Amino acid sequence: MYRVGKSVVLLMVSVILLAACGQQAKDADSAFGRYAELLDDQKMQQVLRQMMDSDSSRWAAITTLKHYYQENSTPVWFTHQGVSEDADQLLAYLQRELPQNGLDTISFRLPDIASDLKIIHELSFDSLGVDINDVLPRLEYHLSRAFVVYSTYQRYGFVRPEKLLNQSFMRDDSTGYARLFDYQVESPDYQEAVKQLTDDDRMNYLQSSDPQNPLYTTLREALSKTTSRQARQQLLVNMERCRWRTKQPDRTPRVLVNLPAQQLWAIHSDSVLDMRICFGAKATKTPVLYSEIKYMQVNPDWLIPFSIIKKDVVRHEHDSAYFARNHYYIVDRQTGDTLNPAHVSADQMRSGKYRIGQTGGAHNSLGRIIFRFPNQFDIYLHDTNNRGAFSREKRSLSHGCIRVQKPFELACFLLPEASEWELDKLRISMDLEPVSERGITWLEEHSDESKPHRLVSYSKVSPSVPVYIVYYTVYPNPATGTLETFPDVYGYDALIAREIKPWVAENPS
Repeated sequence: MYRVGKSVVLLMVSVILLAACGQQAKDADSAFGRYAELLDDQKMQQVLRQMMDSDSSRWAAITTLKHYYQENSTPVWFTHQGVSEDADQLLAYLQRELPQNGLDTISFRLPDIASDLKIIHELSFDSLGVDINDVLPRLEYHLSRAFVVYSTYQRYGFVRPEKLLNQSFMRDDSTGYARLFDYQVESPDYQEAVKQLTDDDRMNYLQSSDPQNPLYTTLREALSKTTSRQARQQLLVNMERCRWRTKQPDRTPRVLVNLPAQQLWAIHSDSVLDMRICFGAKATKTPVLYSEIKYMQVNPDWLIPFSIIKKDVVRHEHDSAYFARNHYYIVDRQTGDTLNPAHVSADQMRSGKYRIGQTGGAHNSLGRIIFRFPNQFDIYLHDTNNRGAFSREKRSLSHGCIRVQKPFELACFLLPEASEWELDKLRISMDLEPVSERGITWLEEHSDESKPHRLVSYSKVSPSVPVYIVYYTVYPNPATGTLETFPDVYGYDALIAREIKPWVAENPS
């Protein structure tokens, strides 16, 4: 396991025994100093080694601390006069904060710390029959361990979501996305936490570890009022999500999609537009990500994903009626020629040499409008030709993209400066009734033309509007502020709960 390089204990002995000549009289009068003659550096070194060896934890904060003690033998919680006041402050702070944050005092070794501090303060080594050579190294290690674990994991999170979620759901086939968590997450700085152990301002560092996300405070308050074990675990999991240092949905205007809520909110500073969504099925989960909506396409063609071609379309090889019924077409990627479906085999469709699409219009799976934002998954928000799906209770049924219940209203949200005529051109292009006099007149004058009227095919969103796709099973409704709970549709809660279990208190203290 780990071997202590320079003896932590040796310097403890040095600090306590080898005071400057001018301090000898003062040390002699020190009650703690009377036990100095009992100190055995070899035994204390052995105890510290045993402490480190018996701590089998593989958590990075703890292994980093062990490496520190291998290279440094200076105790950080003691002076030649005894225990630093910070030791008592650390204990008092964690005794208060751990329960409020749903963390387990035993996992942080608080009972052991409290017991050893009591022995030292009361100098009850003899009356309790305990050896100071056991107490000092044990207390040193437990204090440092509690400090480093709390200050890193409360600050950055116990879970590395980009590893846990992406690795747990890796797929061998190409029907789902290789990554499901695509936020940039700030990595924990374990070395900084260990470095702070020797800083005079270390308690301020510790106390600044709580997440800055306002939702964390809301969830912590809810935790204090919760007695249900199931509700408690759900809150603890979502509090962990708040610890992850990611881009927060705090800009306005913004579009917020919470997958477990099956809901989208378009948020201005003074108003909220809400709507239902349909999103990725379990086999084709919608990734969580941040991006910015850049533009909209009206009556877009749908380029059918290769996964859908392999799964569904190839079964209809040579079936011209199927292609006509669904308004599908096949294009040779090299020549750009449109081919007769009757002459294209399943193997040819699987080859990747052909592009299969669906013409735009009322029949199109994307509906009348699509909202584009850069991302590596080629997912987007869009209308749908299956409006009935929004009445379902469970709406995780797409191949990964997100269908929106109120596409025109969302377009208006993204175009706040558009004139009524510009909005009417969009309405007419989406086969909606115009409302302005100019729009009504235009439609009357062109009533004999075939639909859809393509007055608008592209509209830039400027400035671009941030879109946050998130996954919270406890979240405040942006329209009402009410904290709501949702089903764990993808099973992410269970994964996170398993990871944080060593550190959380399952039942309130």
